[in-house]
Amino acid sequence: MAEAKQPAKPKKAAATKKIIGKSASPEKAKLEKIIESTKEATAAEAVEIIEEAEVESSEVEVTPLAKAGKRSPKAVAEAEQKLVKEERKKSAEAEPADQPKPVQKPSRPKSERAGKKYREVIKLIDKTKTYSLPEALELATKTSTTKFDATVELHVNLGVDPKQADQNVRDTLALPSGTGKTIRLAVLAEADDAAAAKAAGADIAGSDSLFESLDKDQIDFDVLVATPNMMPRLGKYARLLGPRGLMPNPKSGTVTTDVAKAVAEAKGGKVEYRVDQAGIVHLGIGKVSFGPAKLQANADAVMASIRAAKPASLKGNYITSIHVTTSMGPSISVTL
Repeated sequence: MAEAKQPAKPKKAAATKKIIGKSASPEKAKLEKIIESTKEATAAEAVEIIEEAEVESSEVEVTPLAKAGKRSPKAVAEAEQKLVKEERKKSAEAEPADQPKPVQKPSRPKSERAGKKYREVIKLIDKTKTYSLPEALELATKTSTTKFDATVELHVNLGVDPKQADQNVRDTLALPSGTGKTIRLAVLAEADDAAAAKAAGADIAGSDSLFESLDKDQIDFDVLVATPNMMPRLGKYARLLGPRGLMPNPKSGTVTTDVAKAVAEAKGGKVEYRVDQAGIVHLGIGKVSFGPAKLQANADAVMASIRAAKPASLKGNYITSIHVTTSMGPSISVTL
């Protein structure tokens, strides 16, 4: 009886190439382990293991990644992250809505968070009390905490709607005691008017030199006064000057033919105020070094101007609240 022929033992290297070639890179480690197990197996067992591995690898369809597009590694990773986020969102929505929210501690008042000097001077102010304007100004000079000569500010809350054109409160006035600030004033005018402005105290006067500076976006002044014949040439600089509040305007008295008078008023303490979007007038009325008397004169002039500018169409209370403060100092409520 003839002996049965044993099946030939396959070459391991060729089988390895065949299996790894058909599989994807993530399956290489798994297939290498399978091939490693054939080393100690018999020839028949090795063939059986390899055939099973070939069947498994043929059933797995692997889509190769592209260099770019939706099938690129980056796009696939982003898609997986998006799915994770969506699952997390669904799980968060599925949580019961009656879970108690974490209790947030209320923020501490500024009187506790501020510096040592501020905490000391705020003790002089009774927050439950409203002071008369003279008392508030005197108290403001005592509660200034800065080393420099702080500005005393007046904040008046008006019951107007600034979106309405007839309720846009705006005016200019000269403070009797001045502002205490050194103003750099420029006058845009022809030669004769420029000479008169220089004699009146203007820091910069002329036309060509000013236009050259504006062409380079250089602004070396705080107030700009112009004559009417210069306004057409100044129009192209509106985007530069307008946002800074430096564009000359007839309503504020900075467009005039009498430049000497405009310079004298600006140097003497002329200020302009206008309600903001919340309907509040913010204005500096002097320095702490002025003392209560000079500050009182300036505050009276400002309040008289605000009352005179009351819109005719306004119904209800015009002035709703008044506060006095200094630079970096505490606020003082003023009685109406």
